[in-house]
Amino acid sequence: MCQLHAKHFLLPILFVFSTAELFAQTSSVSNPTSNRKNEPYSRYGIGEEMNANNTPIKAEGNISSAFSNAFMVNADNPASYANLLLTTYEGGMTGQTSSVSANGTSNRTGMATLSYLTIGIPAGKHLGFALGMRPMSHVYYHLNDTVGTPDIGKSVHTYYGDGALNNAFVGVSGKVSGFSIGANIGYTFGTIRNTSVFAGIDTTHTINSDFSHFTRVGGIYWKAGAQWGGKLDSNLYLRVGATFTLSQNLRAFRDEYDVLYMSLGGSLLEDTAYSSLNTRGSYKLPMAYSAGAILTGRDKWSVGLDFSSVQWSGFRNFGQPDSVQNTWKIAAGGEYTPNPQAIHNYLQRLTYRLGFYYGKDRVYLKNTDLNYYALTFGFSMPFKRFSDRVHTAFEIGKRGTEANGLVKENFFKLSLGISLNDRWFIKRHYE
Repeated sequence: MCQLHAKHFLLPILFVFSTAELFAQTSSVSNPTSNRKNEPYSRYGIGEEMNANNTPIKAEGNISSAFSNAFMVNADNPASYANLLLTTYEGGMTGQTSSVSANGTSNRTGMATLSYLTIGIPAGKHLGFALGMRPMSHVYYHLNDTVGTPDIGKSVHTYYGDGALNNAFVGVSGKVSGFSIGANIGYTFGTIRNTSVFAGIDTTHTINSDFSHFTRVGGIYWKAGAQWGGKLDSNLYLRVGATFTLSQNLRAFRDEYDVLYMSLGGSLLEDTAYSSLNTRGSYKLPMAYSAGAILTGRDKWSVGLDFSSVQWSGFRNFGQPDSVQNTWKIAAGGEYTPNPQAIHNYLQRLTYRLGFYYGKDRVYLKNTDLNYYALTFGFSMPFKRFSDRVHTAFEIGKRGTEANGLVKENFFKLSLGISLNDRWFIKRHYE
């Protein structure tokens, strides 16, 4: 007979819903010339897509399609939940510093954010569940452009925005004879602000304008996955996997404000020329898919490949397209544990990871494709019990180009994560 303590029901509920606001919180890393974090390309689409994979997957180049581990949760492919052996609590955070350059000038910027919270729950030999919170995207940009016109002279056009989209989900997976399928279904929500300010700088009495949109998004979002694993021989094990999601519409409500300002005699006069509240529309999110394979040898090493694509050309914001295009990414990586059973040599129990990824970015401006690539590496450190781990992942890469007046970004990311395992169902023993 099995016993399940009441606290085990309360922990996942508190774990997920008490942390919803944390994903929207960030902190800036500034230099002497700027006190803002700035991600110019987050102006387009739903913002900057967040990598919500767990930290070990990030360290291996993000080869998530076929990744499965009995003591870690891979929320990027829900088919993996059926392979869990113990209840698993996971959390992670990511910090990033970047050098953003355009037109021969550069600026350092950065941010830090919570990147995932998940709980994986095995239910027998053939079934697994998960629930958690993952960021989907965030927006934070601040851009200036000086424009000259014959009628009013020079003016400064300033564009800035902020906000985030998050996803709270539950998932289930079942397996038969090495084949597993699963799905996540959840609620995606958030608010994004986009503002354009036009200010004249050549005349004393100038009418300036501020156009702001506040978009509140909320709706059901799902993702499906499949995996198969089997032995090739006594020393080799192969796992293949794939994920898929159709294009989906999220409900959206928009508030618009057009405000005029005029400086007159040292006073600032303000007039709301136009406002529109609670305009109903939708965010049409694109179809996406991925596929990959991982080869494992004797629980000591593994290597894998992954391919993913998102059809951003189908994205619509209140029925309107944006400067985004279809994307693809190729990733490769692996891990090595010298001796998982070592007692007297701790370094041999560490798991070392290395990876690489390369792809085409979703943003398409001035008839120019933007590419990105990164080298990834990291390690996992066991503590307390054999299955509990602290994870690290490092990413060093480049994105974009300065050609055609665009923006190039050199970035460094550090991710920290933790996996804690517990046995919820305790079998009673009788004398």
